[in-house]
This record gives sequence, structure tokens and C-alpha cells, in this order.
Amino acid sequence: MVRTSRHERSKSLRKAQAVPHAPRTPETGAAYQFGARVLPEGDVRFRVWIPGQQRVWLEIADRDRQPMVRRHDGVHELRVSCAPGTRYRYGFDDGTSMPDPASRRQDGDVHGDSCVVDPTGWAWSHPRWIGMPWEQTVIYEVHAGLAGGFDGVRARLSGLAQLGVTAIQLMPIADFPGQRNWGYDGVLPYAPDETYGTPEQLRQLVDTAHGLGMQVFLDVVYNHFGPEGNYLAGRVPEFFRRDVDTPWGEAIDFRRPQVRAFFTENALYWLQDYRFDGLRLDAVHAIASKDWLPELAQTVHRACRGRHVHLILENDDNDAALLEQGFTAQWNDDIHHVVHHLLTGENDGYYAAYAETPTRHLRRALAEGFVYQGEPFVTRDGAGRGTPSAHLPATAFVFFLQNHDQTGNRARGERLTRLCQNRPEALRAAIA
Repeated sequence: MVRTSRHERSKSLRKAQAVPHAPRTPETGAAYQFGARVLPEGDVRFRVWIPGQQRVWLEIADRDRQPMVRRHDGVHELRVSCAPGTRYRYGFDDGTSMPDPASRRQDGDVHGDSCVVDPTGWAWSHPRWIGMPWEQTVIYEVHAGLAGGFDGVRARLSGLAQLGVTAIQLMPIADFPGQRNWGYDGVLPYAPDETYGTPEQLRQLVDTAHGLGMQVFLDVVYNHFGPEGNYLAGRVPEFFRRDVDTPWGEAIDFRRPQVRAFFTENALYWLQDYRFDGLRLDAVHAIASKDWLPELAQTVHRACRGRHVHLILENDDNDAALLEQGFTAQWNDDIHHVVHHLLTGENDGYYAAYAETPTRHLRRALAEGFVYQGEPFVTRDGAGRGTPSAHLPATAFVFFLQNHDQTGNRARGERLTRLCQNRPEALRAAIA
């Protein structure tokens, strides 16, 4: 991505703050269908989709449980008077219960109680921030846990801005079991993991970044749920497909309107309630119903009109068509793989597909985006991979030398500085 000076970023920030029609905070706390929503009158409306159950109980801490009203579409809802911070669960006639699948905060990890959160309680310091053009984006991927939680990431922002970073991208933060995780085993997509901090600390992180003229992106996982704490698998089997699987678990059934709405609203929730500037969608090649993706992009851009909101793909299929349907860019694995081979000489696994004529592959990646645009691919038993991409702009591809996959999936986690310690000049050239 194009690099800009701190002076240019400051000028861009001043311009963003001066836009007369920039979005205002009333978009926070939008009328989402799922979860516990604090209503303007002060009551809280609880709503959950469990079509296989005729009766669902709302269990609020220190109160008698109450039966929810079942609608014809399998949605159960109830409106009660309670305050933000109230702990609750959804119960069943057999005496078992589960957290809210759309929980905004958990008290006690993925098996604990859900908590009512009022997003309008946060006063944004930079409410008129509208983001930055994609061409000014330099991404720094961050694992919130390794950085010391949301407050730890916030403490590093100034140094990253001075380095030239214009966007931090948080690895997934959806609540996962335990205290340590990459984030790709999340089971409560709306709840920031309490190991990293509170919703308020996350909002403060985003707010502080905007004040420094930096964007904040979030990595989201819409292709599967983690195994532990996935109560939907047992109580709402309609959420999943039995005819399709993923490498990480049951495939999510995006053919159902309620499932589509659950994840579309999740994207809007992060972009509106937390004012993230964009999302990185993990492994969309594992989403069977590809028609949902353009629908999601269209809905997001319509809801966030007036802001620079960027939707970034990870897509092993190299499907260029999605980059013409509302998605800003794709992480270009091809260019990573060929440069990694040139730097390290490694040629096992998928690197074997780039070991022959690597200079030609590099030239094609720089000029056209994807290296593989339909040609047979080594790990696909000779089947073709990719579609033509030369017609797309260079900005449709994220050029990267390392990310979490390329270090974390190695047995010893070596980074390029270690792998290229005998070729530092080559690594400097690649970075440049």
C-alpha cells in the first residue's frame, strides 16, 4: 500500500473531522434483531432464534425465570425492565441453559452468563472521523493478547503511527474458551473476549487510534465456530449444514435468512457500535453460499455511507469477481508465497507451486495480482485455481511478507528475520 507522511495523515484527519455530513453517534446501538438490545425507553428486549424449541426461558440473575414469547419463525423474545450489566442466560424445559449466541459481553468466559451492554453509554472523542482512503493504508497485524490486551495495543499506537502504519488489524477477538487463542476458535461472535479487556476498553482503543489519524480493522470469522462453547451446534442445529464441512468444523448454513442476518448484523455491529474502519473476512472460500458475500458488502456500504469502510478478503480460491462486488482488496497469498520462496529457498507444500520460474511468477503478481488465474495448482490434485485478475487495480491486492499464518503455522514460529539471517540484504530489498 502507498505510504504517507505524518503531515499528510494529520491533514487527512483534519479534513475528515471537518466533513459536514460525517456520520454521528446515533448509528451506535442500531436496531439489531439478535441479542439484548437496550431500548430508548430504558427497557431491554431479549431476542434469540431457536426454531427447534417450543419454549425458551429468560433467566436473569437473582430473578425468577420468565417464559419468552415464541414467534412463528422460531424467534423467541421478551421485553423486561433491567439495567446495563444485568447477567442473563436462555433456559430450556430440561433444566439446561446457554449464553446468548449474540452476547455482547460474557461474565465468566464462554460458558458463563451473558451481560446486557448499552453501546450508547460511550462518548466518542472523535465522532466525526470518517476513515481514510484505501490508497493510504499500511496495515500492521496485531494479536491483542500478545500486545497486552486492548490497553496494551492502545499504548503502542503512537509508536506505530510514527513508524508509518496507518491501520492496525486486530486478529479475531470474539469470545473463545480459555485465556490463550489465535482467535479462530471463537464461539460468541459479538462478545469481545474478556481476556483482552472490556467493551469500553476496546472502544477507547479505536477512539485513540482515530485521534492519531489511524484506522482500525478487525479480523472476523464467518466460516465456522470453535468446538468448545459452541452451544448453537446442540441447540440450534439449523444453523449448520450437514452436507458441507470445513477443515475446522461444521459449515454454517447461509441459505437460511436468519443465519445471514445474524452475521450481516455482526459486521454492522463492529463497524457501527465500535466504529471499526473495516473488516478482514477470514477464509471466505470455506463459506458455501458465496452469494451472501456480495449481499453483505452491499448492506455494509449502504449502512456506512459517508465513511471510508474497507472490506478485505482472505480467499484461497483467488476469485477476482468478489473484488468487483463491494470488497476492497484481498490478501495476496500468491505474492507472499513466491517472495518467500525467493528469500528462503523453501519449496515444500504449496511453495512447490512457485519454485519453478519464480521470477516469472513474481513479475505476474506485481503486474496482474494473482499468479494462479485458473492454472492447475499443486495442492489441488491438478485442479485449476483462481480467475483472471489483470483487469483489477493494484490496490485490490494486499502485498505482505508475513502474517499470523506464515509464522504461527511453522513448527518453531520462525520469522523472516530468522530465516533470512544469512541474506539480510535480500530481506531489506523485499521490505522495500
